[in-house]
Amino acid sequence: MENRSQADTEQAPSASENRANQARTEVTWERATLEKLAFATLREQTLARRWRVAFRLSWLAMFVMLMWLVWSEGSVTKNVSAPHTAVVEIKGEIADGAEASAELVLSSVIAALEDSGSQALVLLINSPGGSPVQAGIINDEIRRLKALHKKPVYAVVEESCASAAYYIAVSADQIFVDKASIVGSIGVLMDGFGFTGLMDKLGVERRLMTAGENKGFLDPFSPQTERQRVYAQSMLDQIHQQFIDVVKAGRGTRLKETPEMFSGLFWSGQQAVELGLADRLGNLDFVAREVVKAEELVDYTRRDNVAERLAKRFGAAFGGVVVQAMRSSATLR
Repeated sequence: MENRSQADTEQAPSASENRANQARTEVTWERATLEKLAFATLREQTLARRWRVAFRLSWLAMFVMLMWLVWSEGSVTKNVSAPHTAVVEIKGEIADGAEASAELVLSSVIAALEDSGSQALVLLINSPGGSPVQAGIINDEIRRLKALHKKPVYAVVEESCASAAYYIAVSADQIFVDKASIVGSIGVLMDGFGFTGLMDKLGVERRLMTAGENKGFLDPFSPQTERQRVYAQSMLDQIHQQFIDVVKAGRGTRLKETPEMFSGLFWSGQQAVELGLADRLGNLDFVAREVVKAEELVDYTRRDNVAERLAKRFGAAFGGVVVQAMRSSATLR
C-alpha cells in the first residue's frame, strides 16, 4: 500500500506543474493567434497593394489606348490623289461642342479643299438649325476658302435645311434638294418661360439682388418690363436682318422674293426651287456624277471618336484621375 501511494504521488503532476503547463499553453496560443493576425494583415496589405497597382495600370492602359484612338481616328487629313468628290456632312444641331460646330465643320472643309484630288466639295446637310454665330462663322469661312482654292462648293439637302443650316447652305455655289426636303425658316427666335403669375398664386416671393438695373434681364422669375421686351426685339431684328443679307448675297438674282420669304416660314424642296431658295432637285450621287463629273465620293467629315466622346463625358475629372494614376505608377516597386 505504501509503495502504490508513493508511485501515484510520483506520477501525478503537482499543482505548480499544472499551472506552469497551463501558462505555457496560453503563451503558445497567444503566439499562434498573433502570428495568424500578423500574416492575415500582411496578406491583406499585399492584396490591397496589388489591387492598387492593377487599378493604376488599368487607368494607364486606358489612357494610352484613348490617346492612340485620338491620333489614329481624330485626324481628318487625307491624301487621295485620284479625282473625287469631297463630302462634308452637316447633321444635327449646329452648336458649339456639337458635331456640326464651326470647329469640326471647318477643319473638315479645309482638309477637303486642300486635297489635290478633290474636284469639288459637297456639303451634305440634314439639320434643323442652331446657333447663328456658328453658322455665320462657317458661312464666312466657306466663302473665303472656296475663293482661295478655286473649287466649287455645292450643298445637297436631305430631310431638312432650316434656319442656321440654310444660313450655311447659301455659301454654296448651288443648292440641290429633294422635292420633299424642308427648306427655309429664315428667322430668329429667343424663347423662355415666365413664372411670376404662378409664384403669386403659390405665395412665393422672388428675392433677386443685382448691381445694374438690367442684370436680371430675361430672368424667368421676374416680370419683364416693356423696355426690356423692346430691347430684346431690336436685337432679334438685327440678327434677322443679318440673316436676310447673307441669303440675298448668296442667292442673288435667283431669289424670287415674296412677303413671306423672310418671315420664318419653311417650304418643301420643290417650292424652294420655285422660289429660288434652291437651284435643282438632286441627291449626292447625282451631283457627283452629273455636276462634278467625279463619281468617287470621299468623306472628309470629322467626327468625335470614342476617345473624344469619353474625354468630353468625363472632362477634367477624368484627366485628373489619369494624371494621378500615372504619377502613382511611376513610384511602384
